[in-house]
Amino acid sequence: MPKFGGKKLLSDGVTAALIPAAILILWQIAGSAGWISAQFMPAPLSIASTFGDLAAHGGLAHHLGVSLYRAGIGFIVGGAAGLLLGIVTGLFRRAEYVLDPSIQVLRLVPHLAIAPLIILWFGFGEWSKVAIILTGAFFPVYINTFAGIRGVDNKLYEVAHVLGFGPLERLRRLVLPAALPGILLGLRLSMAVAWIGLVVAELIGSQSGVGFLINEAKQNSDTEVIFVGILIFAVVGKLIDSLFRIIERKALHWRDSYQG
Repeated sequence: MPKFGGKKLLSDGVTAALIPAAILILWQIAGSAGWISAQFMPAPLSIASTFGDLAAHGGLAHHLGVSLYRAGIGFIVGGAAGLLLGIVTGLFRRAEYVLDPSIQVLRLVPHLAIAPLIILWFGFGEWSKVAIILTGAFFPVYINTFAGIRGVDNKLYEVAHVLGFGPLERLRRLVLPAALPGILLGLRLSMAVAWIGLVVAELIGSQSGVGFLINEAKQNSDTEVIFVGILIFAVVGKLIDSLFRIIERKALHWRDSYQG
């Protein structure tokens, strides 16, 4: 059975790679034939060559490490705050009445609108970049945690009352496990938004990071480097999302849900 599962996974991976591979081949053919301008749309092999140069001599590993550190800190701080407030407002109706309206108003403010204000408060240092990232990472966790707790079957609370569970035991043994699908979805979305917020943070007054490389390449009209930065954001973002999906499957293996 495990062997069959491995073959199935390999087959799915090959199938998923068909469309990207076809696009890359057509793109390379069009670039080599001169059908598209190399200045605006460099061929994949040219981008790959630039990636190799940046990895070997351009400090690409350093810039990527800086970006991952910023996104990680912003995600941890924003996600933890969103989880805590989501639990509080989900469990207590009075807390919902007091906190939720203000949080919902702030949620609708775009990253680009709030970024100049954060920079005015914190300057162009690391704090401003982390603040921009965590403001985006906060809301998906908060909303999905709140919705997950409010979606818990009321019969579980009755069971907890019958069993004589205290508030903390009820939260740990019944409420949070039942709300776990929503919480994990919120964490997954939060990491994605944190990664997107990283781009905004690094394009504004940064001296390092993948976003800085893109901004510098824009000023130098170096299209290959811009494509390298975009592809790094896309590939690393996909890997992070896939990691969260694996965690989701492991944590929710008990669910018997529709697989398509």
